[in-house]
Amino acid sequence: MATLRGYALPLLLGLLGGAALLLAWPGADAGAQPLDAVPVAGFDGGGPWHNSSPLTLKQLRGQVVLVEFWTYTCSNCLNVAPYVHQWHARYASQGLKVIGVHTPEFAYEGLPGNVRRAIARLDITWPVVQDNQYRIWNAWGNRFWPALYLLDRQGRVVYRHYGEGDYARTESEIQRLLATP
Repeated sequence: MATLRGYALPLLLGLLGGAALLLAWPGADAGAQPLDAVPVAGFDGGGPWHNSSPLTLKQLRGQVVLVEFWTYTCSNCLNVAPYVHQWHARYASQGLKVIGVHTPEFAYEGLPGNVRRAIARLDITWPVVQDNQYRIWNAWGNRFWPALYLLDRQGRVVYRHYGEGDYARTESEIQRLLATP
């Protein structure tokens, strides 16, 4: 009986950990998805802003906007970064506006100096808003790092992608939105 008790707690903890993992696992809605022009929350509640003064969706109306939720220690975010750089370089002159939303996973990632150093190290030149309190994250209903959202010229989310991959599809959506008046 004592041997059984010695296994019960680790077994229970293992089952609870497995259940937590399953609940956190990206579901069928993860990955690239076109949306039905869902209106979007803005960037209220975030701050400070880096590389820009605070922006609103009203100011961005008329542009195609790529919003990237990221954090600087996330390996998946770092793997997506070169693609975001390419899209910014390739399409900014055609009307694409990239906005980074830095939502920290760990407390030290929310320190403004650490974020500034990461932005410099990663050569990020587009606006980045810190979202230390998860206000923007929650308003957008985001659940993953990295997450990409594309907004049409009317300020509606028309595409999202969670995680890495599907870069050609994301770029195709950027091109499609830029070609649409």
